[in-house]
Amino acid sequence: MSTSRVLGIIVVNYASSHLLEVNLAATAAAVPDARIIVVDNLSSPAERERVSTLCEEHGWHLVAMPDNAGFGGGVNAGASLAFDELGATDILLLNPDAHIDSRSTSALASATADGMTLASPRVEDAGGRTWFAGMDVYLDDGSMGGPRRRREQPDARRLPWLSGACLWVPRALWERVGGFHHDYFLYWEDVDISVRASRAGARLLVVEEAIAVHDEGATHRSTSQRPEAKSALYYYYNIRNRLLFAALLLDRADADAWSRTAFRNAWQVLLRGGRRQFLHPIAPLRAAWRGVRDGRRLMSDALSQRNASV
Repeated sequence: MSTSRVLGIIVVNYASSHLLEVNLAATAAAVPDARIIVVDNLSSPAERERVSTLCEEHGWHLVAMPDNAGFGGGVNAGASLAFDELGATDILLLNPDAHIDSRSTSALASATADGMTLASPRVEDAGGRTWFAGMDVYLDDGSMGGPRRRREQPDARRLPWLSGACLWVPRALWERVGGFHHDYFLYWEDVDISVRASRAGARLLVVEEAIAVHDEGATHRSTSQRPEAKSALYYYYNIRNRLLFAALLLDRADADAWSRTAFRNAWQVLLRGGRRQFLHPIAPLRAAWRGVRDGRRLMSDALSQRNASV
């Protein structure tokens, strides 16, 4: 990075100190000039002590949250420290189960020099397969698709978004969009901020020459679970927050269409965890049903507030 730019790397932790020891330590060693900020969403006193010890040993900055503020709330707290106290000009959001090298951070820095570019590296899994290279949410039904679907359906109505697993945000852009929306808690915050950034005049860019490595789901599955397994938390918030996003950022006709396809979409989300989970289906099905129920409630409340403000 240019000597006039200062990078703050923000990792939001929840009971994942074992991942910080591996992934964040590797990133910090690769990018020694960055300010490393660990936002610890409170999970247990023992985990807080482990995270505190790690930060002291490595010289990382700890933001010790009094409770669990979720991903967006945690990032907002870390960004406040980075920009207001540590002099950061840019922040890089990084999952506890992800790491990145100096060549890739330099490529991201170059791509965002205009201050109004939201950028992601190409993200690979531990086996070298592409996990993220840009995504779109489709307006007709709220489904997701990557670059292949974009080529197959070039005329479809879609909104591009970048993954929060590894996301570079310049300070000027962060201040323009106001950070993450606090109502999501977990999942879809990155879709939301991408769309708001784009509508505010920002460019969304996947920097192909930059690569981050991400072990998807390591923070939300136990060591005994299959790699494709998902938690009830994953199902609930993915299904709920799709409807919240529609209420906050789409017009009424599209929001209503997303509500009508809520159960069909919920089934597609459940299938991400594989079919073997349906040998014991109560937990995933309960999470899906609750996600639709609570998402529709949030949608109704948000749309009512929008109508009242018109």
